[in-house]
Amino acid sequence: AASLAQLQQDYEQWHLLDKLLGDATGKKLRNWAQTQTLKILLQYANQQLHTLSRRYLLTNIEQSLEIAVIDKDMADEQRSVNTLSGGESFLVSLSLALGLAALSSNKVQIHSLFIDEGFGTLDNDTLEIALVALDNLNASGKMIGIISHVEALKERIDVQVKVEKQSGLGISTLDHKFAL
Repeated sequence: AASLAQLQQDYEQWHLLDKLLGDATGKKLRNWAQTQTLKILLQYANQQLHTLSRRYLLTNIEQSLEIAVIDKDMADEQRSVNTLSGGESFLVSLSLALGLAALSSNKVQIHSLFIDEGFGTLDNDTLEIALVALDNLNASGKMIGIISHVEALKERIDVQVKVEKQSGLGISTLDHKFAL
């Protein structure tokens, strides 16, 4: 009976390890580690997203490595990230990028951010949301660089560097505008 009890205890330990770690390929352990890393990334991203827009919260879909958005203006409805509009997508992408930077090292701070984000695809309302978010980041001490051809951005941004292509030989000229 004592030998059987010991064997049962040994079996329980190995069974628990098998549940946690899985087989020799390490797939279960890898998925578990990736899920934990994703949860930590989403914590950092949600801190950033909270400063950009209090409407959204990022979460991971249970038992997967997929991200969903909780929309507080829609009674905390959980939505797929595939349903986000251009402006919403911009805010989520920006918060994930800043969250990833925070995750990569707590000792490094990002003071500048350059965005080439296809602002031309945003409608006026979502462009305004994106610009307010970038203004808030700028007000927090971050230098924001935007690469864009959108006229509304040109009117709103005080400091600009313009690159203009010249004909022939791949030569360009630089021009600048500084508002005082």
